[in-house]
Amino acid sequence: MYGMKILITTCISTCLILTAPLYAQEFKKIPPEKPKIIVGIIVSQMRYDYIQRYWDKLDENGIKLLVSRGTYCKNTSFNYLFSQQGVGHASLSTGTTPADHGIVGREWYLYLQDKIEQSTEDPQYKAVGGDVDNGRYSPRNLMCTTFSDELRLSNNFRSKVFSISLDPAPGIFSAGHTANGAYWFDKRTGQWITSSYYTDSLPKWVESFNDKRFPDIYLRETWNTLLPIDSYTESLPDKNKYETGFGGLVAFPYVLEEIAEIRKNKIDYSLLDKTPFGNTYTKDFASTLIINEQLGKDNITDILMICFTAMENIGSLFGPNSVEVEDAFLRLDKEIGHFLSFLDEQVGKENALVFLTSDHGVAQIPSYLSDNKIPAGYFNQNGALSLLMSALNNTYGKGDWIRAYHAQQVYLNHTLIEDSKLSLTQMQEYVAQFLLQFSGVANTVTSHTLQTANFTEGVYRKIQNSYNQKRSGDVIINLKAGWVEKGEASTGGTSSYAYDSRIPLLWYGWKVGRGTITRQVDIIDVAPTLATFLNITFPNSCTGTPIFEIVQ
Repeated sequence: MYGMKILITTCISTCLILTAPLYAQEFKKIPPEKPKIIVGIIVSQMRYDYIQRYWDKLDENGIKLLVSRGTYCKNTSFNYLFSQQGVGHASLSTGTTPADHGIVGREWYLYLQDKIEQSTEDPQYKAVGGDVDNGRYSPRNLMCTTFSDELRLSNNFRSKVFSISLDPAPGIFSAGHTANGAYWFDKRTGQWITSSYYTDSLPKWVESFNDKRFPDIYLRETWNTLLPIDSYTESLPDKNKYETGFGGLVAFPYVLEEIAEIRKNKIDYSLLDKTPFGNTYTKDFASTLIINEQLGKDNITDILMICFTAMENIGSLFGPNSVEVEDAFLRLDKEIGHFLSFLDEQVGKENALVFLTSDHGVAQIPSYLSDNKIPAGYFNQNGALSLLMSALNNTYGKGDWIRAYHAQQVYLNHTLIEDSKLSLTQMQEYVAQFLLQFSGVANTVTSHTLQTANFTEGVYRKIQNSYNQKRSGDVIINLKAGWVEKGEASTGGTSSYAYDSRIPLLWYGWKVGRGTITRQVDIIDVAPTLATFLNITFPNSCTGTPIFEIVQ
């Protein structure tokens, strides 16, 4: 396995080395007035404590380099309730909360159309380079501009903006409305693709990269630990009862070829984003993009957003205290180190502004906490909804009173309620009070309350920041600390608690000094900070403020 990975990395590195001289040039060590390239590295489900927990094992040229030679915002978090993939990326790029940017979850219910809409759904476009249905996406549901949109507007669209992610939503919302391109992984064909929103055909360099069929090679690998298994002392024993794993497989080694073909006679490419090789593949594509799109090669600032999504899937299957998460993080750290070295060679540290953060964290596995006498559990949302429907039928008469439930939000049947000449506000209050009785529920709040009251602090303020009148439900549920919704994964997280909302934020490179910021910083402060660096307008719905210690 290790030898095969060396072969893959060598092949890619050789391609980069052969291509790099075409663009090689001398760079001055004095930083220019503006960075030539901004690179955002967003690691899905990267908890704040991972850096300190694994510190002694981190590579000197990876995250340790960002900490030791950059600025570390040690108290960064989200100021809203639902910290999900896609939501976090939208908040980071727009500088505001879901209340304003409109991405309230991975999906939501549309009352007027009576349907569930995916966050990136846009049927007027199609896939370019892969399965038709896996490209009907665009950023149209993002209700405001991003910092990259404002940069492009400021210089008549001369800046080049790209994003990449194995999952489409993180890349699409990180790139904004006016990006030159956003690429994601087609889990049916095993190729990088995009949407006709961005282009009519894949660039030749993307086709060439796809032709190398690296996912086929990766998914014939065996995922074993990077270090001797007994050295993973920061984690639980490799084999334990708390992990879901790959269909019940919860201990190293993982023969990926067997796992990927358990249910089909062909490779299940979706497995790639549940292994560290998904991060490697993303990093290699990012490096190839920089070279072929010639990012950072002139005095006009370019932007590349790199979204590493594999950590989320690994963490959900195995939990944050697993050997699998530790191993994946250590491997990702090495990939980040390789990328930083590549970026320094291609552009120069003094010309590149890099920031690293996460879209959200993750809860400990509730059953593990419970076994250690810590209050925690699984909220049985299906059982709660079943009892709620029975109660509504008994109280208001038989009817389809609930239209949908998504991300701890109940969507009621407005048409039926109106036709029955009932009060929507009173039914919302009935549902909110009924749901409060279930184990694991800390708070419930109605949309009427959120529309008529103004909360200035606490959990209700965070709920209000997550509420969008067009897309949010009639009743929003906030679970107790340590509780997650019951599902197929070992754990998850859609909360405002520290394990979900507190994340790392590191700045490095162009004009960034060494330092530590301990005061409260919100993830929505990233966009106005970047805008201040570039002397451009803040995103048009921005509610964050610049991190003044960095921009002064």
